[in-house]
Amino acid sequence: MAPMFALLRVRNYRLWAAADLVSVGGTWMQVLGLNWLILTATGSAATMGLVVMLQALPVLLLGSWGGALADRLPARPFLIGFQLLRALLALALLFSFDNWIIYAVALLSGVISSFEGPMLGRFGSSMVPGEQLGSALALGSVLSSAGRIGGMALGGVLVGITGPSSLFAINAASYLAVVVALAMMRTGELRDLPVAPASSRGVVAGFRYVLSQPAVLIVLALSFVLGSLGRNYQVSMAAMVAGPLAGSSGAYGLLSTVFAVGAVAGGLLLAGSGRSTLRVLLATGFTISVLQFCSGLMPNVLGFAALILPIAAGAVIFDTVVSTRIQLDTREDMRGRVLATLGLVSSLSGMVGAPAVGWLCDTLGAREALLLAGTVTTIAAVAGAVALARVKGRSLTPSFVFLRRAAEQPA
Repeated sequence: MAPMFALLRVRNYRLWAAADLVSVGGTWMQVLGLNWLILTATGSAATMGLVVMLQALPVLLLGSWGGALADRLPARPFLIGFQLLRALLALALLFSFDNWIIYAVALLSGVISSFEGPMLGRFGSSMVPGEQLGSALALGSVLSSAGRIGGMALGGVLVGITGPSSLFAINAASYLAVVVALAMMRTGELRDLPVAPASSRGVVAGFRYVLSQPAVLIVLALSFVLGSLGRNYQVSMAAMVAGPLAGSSGAYGLLSTVFAVGAVAGGLLLAGSGRSTLRVLLATGFTISVLQFCSGLMPNVLGFAALILPIAAGAVIFDTVVSTRIQLDTREDMRGRVLATLGLVSSLSGMVGAPAVGWLCDTLGAREALLLAGTVTTIAAVAGAVALARVKGRSLTPSFVFLRRAAEQPA
């Protein structure tokens, strides 16, 4: 039985996967509703950017403390509380469309994410055996992509019929599905994760531990560079369509759909193979960087779409393997703080990358921006491979990156 399907035999994981699919769909319905509300009320894309920043900022400021608490406190009761709080925030949007309410909801959602994210990661790893963590994370990526597609599609229909209010109500109800799933889980079947001794439970101890892990630092650096310059295709796709490809809004919709399909395909491929190794990470990072460079040379929308598909698949594989290696290659009693560090890197790459890619597209042109970003990420991927080979005491040969030896060793 493929690793992906073997996971579905675990009752707790089945409950979680079903609830997560529903919740992610509701979340993206609310995202669509909020975007529509802001644009129709203010006509300002800058306001949308402010909402995104308010959601990301608390993670940068509070994420480390969230990770430290995740390593010390039982996750399940807190996750139930977080879901109920999120439901209340969604309901708050039903009663007022005032900008200050929207800002407050965005900011409070970010505060919740600061503590919820590390707890979710630690709790998720307790539901499956350690050797199946990679497949579990990959399947989670598939469910997230499917939920996003379904939520955006249904939300796009409903927002034109009922307005955004129904989307907020549905999202509030979707959090209750997670609460029910958490309440129905058999706690005796959850894997007990070790807790750090009292002397190493703080934020500083977490940072010291991460800084003492050179392989983890290299993976985080790769994640930042490739995440900031290689994960903002919503920006570069729009710039390519509006500029050199001379496409329409339908062309942008086509590319967005192709990207979503590629994301699902990448998650399925990784979940089915169960190979979340450093070799896969390096090979995928190098491949998608080269493809990003090539995408800047495409003469038309169809050619661009043909590269977007494997880029999206590779991006999901790369990000999932990063999360897997970050967890499997570190101590379990540090997992919450390690995941919080990954969350900080992801937030920073999004906050830095989107404006940077947009500025490059405006300054150099969309094609030139993709060529430059692809060059930088390719160099970073090669440099990361060299650094990891040295840390592992290996010489950098094609076999170190491209040969699959997942069965013999975790690298």
